[in-house]
Amino acid sequence: MNIPQHEPSFDEAEANAVFSYMKSGGWLMEFKKTEELERLIADYVGAKHCVMTVNGTVSLWLALRALGVGRGDEVLVPNLTMIASPNAVVLTGASPILIDVDSETLCMDMRHAEQALTLRTKALMYVPFNGRSGDMDAVAAFCNEHGIFLLEDAAQALSSRYGGRHLGTFGSIGSFSFSVPKIVTTGQGGALVTHDEELYKRMRRLKDFGRDQGGADIHNDWGWNFKFTDLQAVVGIEQMKKLETRVMRKKEIYRQYHDALRNVSRITFLSTDLAETTPWFIDIYVDDPDALQTYLKAHSIGTRRIYPAVHTQKIYRTAYDDVSFPVSKRFAEQGLWLPSSSTLTDESIDYIANVIKEYYI
Repeated sequence: MNIPQHEPSFDEAEANAVFSYMKSGGWLMEFKKTEELERLIADYVGAKHCVMTVNGTVSLWLALRALGVGRGDEVLVPNLTMIASPNAVVLTGASPILIDVDSETLCMDMRHAEQALTLRTKALMYVPFNGRSGDMDAVAAFCNEHGIFLLEDAAQALSSRYGGRHLGTFGSIGSFSFSVPKIVTTGQGGALVTHDEELYKRMRRLKDFGRDQGGADIHNDWGWNFKFTDLQAVVGIEQMKKLETRVMRKKEIYRQYHDALRNVSRITFLSTDLAETTPWFIDIYVDDPDALQTYLKAHSIGTRRIYPAVHTQKIYRTAYDDVSFPVSKRFAEQGLWLPSSSTLTDESIDYIANVIKEYYI
């Protein structure tokens, strides 16, 4: 038995959809199928508009650019996140200002965010870590009060909500990712959602050479080629049809792991409200993650370390030599993603849990 930390799930539905599309004479490029997927995503999360892009990193950059973020500006970013979050800020010419996270959610600690505000602060990038969030009404109110944009990097939060409202819809723009590890995947892909008509039009122009309409070589604004493809959209449409089934399974997997391991004193689970949160991966926190990872690998069980705290990454280290981020540093050093594929069987979870318990006995 070999159990990977994650593997994507495709079946005949995607294969047949791609085959049918190819037989129909589709041109592969972004067109009607992409528009169909955009509508599905917008309707699912409760947004007025959706714009597909090539990946989640580009979508963050496009969102920041659409909000007017640029050189001389500062954007508040959590210190525990995938490197794409701060890197997208750097790509605009602005400066990411790293903020420590809250120990209960691993999302940005808004007390530290307030202390970091300056006259140059243009936006706050909120990242719902593994689908969890803090009080999003309070986060939105904070941004409104201080006159800054709220951009939600909801890459890990498809089908997660706060107060019944989908994450990614509380701010000016929400960004989603459809890379291979996500609950819905198109191989690579990103999506931006917004309620704002002007932001929607601006993002459309930015990803299509500055055009106001496709097929016309009139460029009234700056823009680049960050378009999606209909071939990917065909896959994404079929994946969206399976989303609710996968959501239920992800929650069942989390519950089964938690029930099996909650009495192991050296393992910590974060509080997770499964009524509103769909865990992207199953995360546990232990004092010896490298040793546990090695032990599990010897038993053919794949795992993955949680992201290092951003301030410890080489490209950011110098700027934060004298700054302390105790919470993000601790959880980054202790975090481990367990096997989390939506196709993971109950028997496999039992096996993994038993191996972990054997390690700690």
